[in-house]
Amino acid sequence: MIRPPLLGPDPNTPFPPAEQALTEPDGLVCIGGDLAPQRLVNAYASGLFPWFNEGQPILWWSPSERMVFRSDGVHLSKRFRREFRHSKWQARYDTAFDAVVSLCAEVPRGRESGTWITPAMRRAYSTLHHLGYAHSVEIWSGSHLIGGLYGVSVGTAFHAESMFSAESGGSKLAMAALGQRLLNLGWPCFDAQVENDHLHRMGGELWPRAQFLATFLPRARTRLPVYGWPSEDLSVSELLRAYPPSPLCASSGPKAE
Repeated sequence: MIRPPLLGPDPNTPFPPAEQALTEPDGLVCIGGDLAPQRLVNAYASGLFPWFNEGQPILWWSPSERMVFRSDGVHLSKRFRREFRHSKWQARYDTAFDAVVSLCAEVPRGRESGTWITPAMRRAYSTLHHLGYAHSVEIWSGSHLIGGLYGVSVGTAFHAESMFSAESGGSKLAMAALGQRLLNLGWPCFDAQVENDHLHRMGGELWPRAQFLATFLPRARTRLPVYGWPSEDLSVSELLRAYPPSPLCASSGPKAE
């Protein structure tokens, strides 16, 4: 079995090229290091992300196929739009980052148990948020946070990390609110990392690693954060009027209602 490279203690140590990822387990590039801000920024700028469970060393990944969304490609069915077109819910950005990360770790996901969002991961991404790299998208019902996601923005590339839904539709609306924000910035797509059936149904596309790297690495070349996410609330009804209807791509599986 081929052993992946071990990262050194210097957080500025360059990552191995993503193209050197193992085939088994698929996408593992290297292990070790830490979650220092500069290391995380360098990882995303290199096409990698950390993913590991409590008790494991830090594992850095670049899967052979990557889940990607077109910014206008989050699938909102006609039924879904009718259901929420008069909703009083609100979309907000960066007003409750730590709460979103906590809920992503704590809200159950169907048959899944446990979480990879360890306390160390929470602290690391909170630091990235304060540095302007990590952002949250939130869906609120009055004073209740009922859906959301968080991710990392490096240069003009956005990498969605995790999402949650405490009420039906919450995570899907958060994805649409993210897509609308990126459309306003002129960013054509965003990374959703690892494929699953739910993301397929929402409109995600599987890109081969070479296509992903060719698209995202140039956008992250500056390695700079993006400040100034919207401070005003956006009602869900306004969001649904603004967000373009987009049929699912042929590669993204059965339609979701």
